Amino acid sequence: MRIQKGENPNHPKEGSLIKVEPIRRIEDIKSIKKMLESNPLHFALFTIGINTNLRASDLLQLTVGQVKHLKPMDDIELREKKTGKLRRVSMNKGCIDAIKKLLDSKPYSDEDFLFKGQRGVMQVPTVSQLVKSWCKKINLKGNYAAHSLRKTWGYHMRTTFGMGLPELTLCFNHSTQRQTLEYLCIQPEEVKNCYANQL
Repeated sequence: MRIQKGENPNHPKEGSLIKVEPIRRIEDIKSIKKMLESNPLHFALFTIGINTNLRASDLLQLTVGQVKHLKPMDDIELREKKTGKLRRVSMNKGCIDAIKKLLDSKPYSDEDFLFKGQRGVMQVPTVSQLVKSWCKKINLKGNYAAHSLRKTWGYHMRTTFGMGLPELTLCFNHSTQRQTLEYLCIQPEEVKNCYANQL
């Protein structure tokens, strides 16, 4: 293959898709959480990311005023950046604890974005870099990025907590259950498991 001047051989071709993976093992999730404990910002980003099915672009739109008075299982309402649709999401105790820890770590005003770094509000490419670095630090093999957080939520709702495909398809606003299985990188596993059943 001839490489044109200025072309990076490591970058995908325009229009091609790169599949990022969910974090499949609970042990790996625990390891990342332990590693991030001393950084309230990163801990909250990871915890809320894997406990909701919000896209990174929507996570980064959260403001302090939206979340500071929440109690476990309270809802927040937001408009999805990608689709423009209004979404309602419940925040579990893990999310609320992580938010409280973050808000206690430094001064915030209600208008502030929850996930602001030293240079202002975080951007999706920064989240991708963080997720990649966290996975690398615990020697996780595979392709991980910002979208892995949302996929991790869906993957464990299905495989760990047994949520049905119809509910998950609705949560992700997918058009078919097959699309949801493929999105969560589950289908090949589930098909293989069919052959493990003995009659």
